[in-house]
Amino acid sequence: MNMFYPYLANRKFILLLLIINIFGTIYGYLWYGSQLAVTPVIFLPFVPDSPTASLFFVFVLLAFLLKKNWGLVEALAIMTLFKYGMWAVVMNILTLFTTGELAWQGYMLIASHLGMAIQGILYSPFYRIKPWQFIIAAIWTLHNDIIDYVFNMMPVYRDLLVYMHEIGYFTFWLSLISISIAYYFGYREKRFTLSL
Repeated sequence: MNMFYPYLANRKFILLLLIINIFGTIYGYLWYGSQLAVTPVIFLPFVPDSPTASLFFVFVLLAFLLKKNWGLVEALAIMTLFKYGMWAVVMNILTLFTTGELAWQGYMLIASHLGMAIQGILYSPFYRIKPWQFIIAAIWTLHNDIIDYVFNMMPVYRDLLVYMHEIGYFTFWLSLISISIAYYFGYREKRFTLSL
């Protein structure tokens, strides 16, 4: 893995990744458009899960380009990128097994969300997350589950509505796994610095 870090720290590569994440974030918010249109205002920040996760990473990359570390955004990014990246992968695969078919957009979502989960971890050696930042990000991550599955603001997968209780339970444990991954990768000894 170490041999890849000089490439990850390359300014041009970070800029390319930034552009990809900006377009992915815009597409994600558009994908949530119909649900956001009927979402109470108080819940709006918590409904578009995946595009908000990639938006966090957009700010992480911007900070890198400015030769800075924004630890709170880094903590939010690694937790939510993994959580919602893997969540969307599992939900689309579950849709395929439940219905016997998956539109091309579903396969695209699997690939793009898997990329989300991976990129958050790949850049973790460059993160500088403080304990209080980690705690706030963990609270945000678990709080989102309450909004989704207690207040029924979860992403709409019509074919999976019958499994909502099971999906909520799965999501809770996925949150704990995501927090654990952020703890492991966010607090291990840092050997890499960005020298753009």
